[in-house]
Amino acid sequence: MRFFFLLSGLSVNLRSYLHIKEYNMKVEIISIGDELLIGQVVNTNAEWMGRELTQQGFIIAAITTVGDRSDDIIHAIDNAFGRADILLLTGGVGPTNDDITKHTLCRYFHTALEFNDEVLQHVESVFLRRNIQLNQLTRKQAYVPVSATVIQNKVGTAPILWFDKGEKILISMPGVPFEMKTTMRDDIIPRLQSQFQPDRYLKRTYLVSGITESALATRLSGFETLLPAGFTLAYLPSFGFIRLRLSAWGEARKPEIKQLGRRLKLLLGNEYVARSEKTLEALLGEKLRKQQLTVSTAESCTGGYIAHRITSVSGASDYFEGSIVTYDNRIKEELLNVDKQTIESHGVVSREVVEKMAQNVALKLGTQCSIAVSGIMGPEGGTREKPVGTAWVCTKYADEIISVEYHVGSSREENIERTANLAILQLIRMLSVRPDAASAGNL
Repeated sequence: MRFFFLLSGLSVNLRSYLHIKEYNMKVEIISIGDELLIGQVVNTNAEWMGRELTQQGFIIAAITTVGDRSDDIIHAIDNAFGRADILLLTGGVGPTNDDITKHTLCRYFHTALEFNDEVLQHVESVFLRRNIQLNQLTRKQAYVPVSATVIQNKVGTAPILWFDKGEKILISMPGVPFEMKTTMRDDIIPRLQSQFQPDRYLKRTYLVSGITESALATRLSGFETLLPAGFTLAYLPSFGFIRLRLSAWGEARKPEIKQLGRRLKLLLGNEYVARSEKTLEALLGEKLRKQQLTVSTAESCTGGYIAHRITSVSGASDYFEGSIVTYDNRIKEELLNVDKQTIESHGVVSREVVEKMAQNVALKLGTQCSIAVSGIMGPEGGTREKPVGTAWVCTKYADEIISVEYHVGSSREENIERTANLAILQLIRMLSVRPDAASAGNL
């Protein structure tokens, strides 16, 4: 039944999406580099570009990754021009011999390289600022295709190349993330917006936990089926939670998406956590800062990973005091005063142990809130009574304590990730129901 309902809803939305494409320019992102194909480097560029361009009203038709071979790059460009209006290439434009994108583009556009004095002056200025001597390989950056419009790279040496092909465009950029992001924000996106004036992309993201994806889809099947033309609902599952993205194109649809959002929130019921695209740790930090609270963690099975997540957010020092990683039972006893008899009677993975951990880490580090976890992450260590994936999570605020037993899975890496997510979510929920808490997400 779930499959049928999803198809029913998507069939209406897909038709409207295809109709919208007639008015919004389609973009294909082509990432170049053998290092991407073999998994040596993660392609974060495409992820970032897709998100930024969608926000600005452009439709991502495809994302392609290709190696450092000229014929493969040309084949990818031919295919991309068949389905997209704008091609954005990253990678393969440095000074070394394996950077072949510039030569390949000359071949594709039937043009040649010429020496550009302005590019050379820019490269020299970059090297002067860095107090590095210019070499012959770097001087090669000053050779650019005759038919390309050159945009200077504000934070690097490889120039950005803009080619017009009839009404379509190809733009070649460096693969260095900082250089790509700078030129996209400062040069490429503003120029594309000015030339094409894309319609606005509207979206609302809802954080949901405590329900499976299939159960959620069943609950929302009627809502999906009756969505007005042009609206889509996407399910984005993660370990321990789901994000729902309600979206549409066009500023004129803003009142509709707001009304639909209200209906969706009511349908989500107790499983609704917040309307937010932020990471869980950023959302927790926002609530702690607004409510002027501090937090500490006592971690056994996650080995400090929850503290790492919390401190990955800029400004976490406003609310995070510290963590005690009590991986061994002796450390639980000595640093967190967990009674040895309690561990022997109930087991280290138990309500009694995590509650004592949460209470005492808050006491020792002087925080109003705390998170404590103990579990069996696997692949060894499970028993019939407590199999691999068993995790106890305790969250504390003032005198209130909530302890929950979870069964997170069988893969060690996923179990640690899921346990951390569930622990952070548990404290977010706890702070969301406080009488003086800030709203958990405005519609």
